[in-house]
Amino acid sequence: MTSVEDTREQAGNTPSERETVARRLLDSSETLSYDPAREVDWETALDTDHHGTSPEWSTLYGTAYWAELTEAQRRELTRQEAASVASTGIWFEMILQQMVLRDFYAKDPTDPAFQWALTEIADECRHSIMFARGAAKLRAPAYRPRRAVVELGRLFKTVATGEAAYAAILVAEEVLDVMQRDWMRDERVAPFVRTINNIHVVEESRHMKFAREETLERLRGVSRVRKQGIALVVSIAAYFIVTSMVSREVYANAGLDTRRAVREARANEHYKSMLRSSCAGLMEFLDSAGLLTAAATRVYKRANLI
Repeated sequence: MTSVEDTREQAGNTPSERETVARRLLDSSETLSYDPAREVDWETALDTDHHGTSPEWSTLYGTAYWAELTEAQRRELTRQEAASVASTGIWFEMILQQMVLRDFYAKDPTDPAFQWALTEIADECRHSIMFARGAAKLRAPAYRPRRAVVELGRLFKTVATGEAAYAAILVAEEVLDVMQRDWMRDERVAPFVRTINNIHVVEESRHMKFAREETLERLRGVSRVRKQGIALVVSIAAYFIVTSMVSREVYANAGLDTRRAVREARANEHYKSMLRSSCAGLMEFLDSAGLLTAAATRVYKRANLI
């Protein structure tokens, strides 16, 4: 039976790089994908002897307050922080899904890129459910970004298109990727959390590849002025994503003094350094794509990504 791709090639239409990448990602998805409902151990009770993140990724690690905490308090804090990061991930994945759906609305369904877009959305739906169940198992409440940030996200998902949408998707996924690669290898982290991180890292690697290709494809022929505007919009989106990852409510829920914890977290140079190192590859890509303008750089510095 002749496939759509074979028909195109027989007609003399050589697949574009974009189509080739999309086909490769579809093949990879068929070969290596996970069902969190089966892969994650949801039944075993939470072992409070484990952390939720690598301790070094805690917003208080290295501070005077961290030194005063007992090991039990440190573990509870990292579990609450992990749940907050997961909740922020759900928030942005819902934005992502809507942007991708809108981008491919009424386009050619035989296009491998169209089929990959639907595959990515299916992945994100599973991830969001996985994160939600994981946060619940960590005994955490529903953490949400501040109301103003939620409304800005609503505006962004409505108006962001093309290169701005895919570059923002890439930023959000790259920041989480480095964190989760550390957590999934760390035996101090709860086993079910490590499994969640592993699933997300494997499947998001395909999403990041597609986001990079789409960003570069959409930027071709874009004017310098428009590119500067896109760069600023993406940097602002990155700022709100990163600064919303850990809610201030985690400190109260971990039994800490919220005012002191927030104050020391904001001044924590170790955490800022971890963020900057996690974004080195991302910033290199944005620079090569012409999206690391002077204005955008100032925003990234404020978010401690540079």
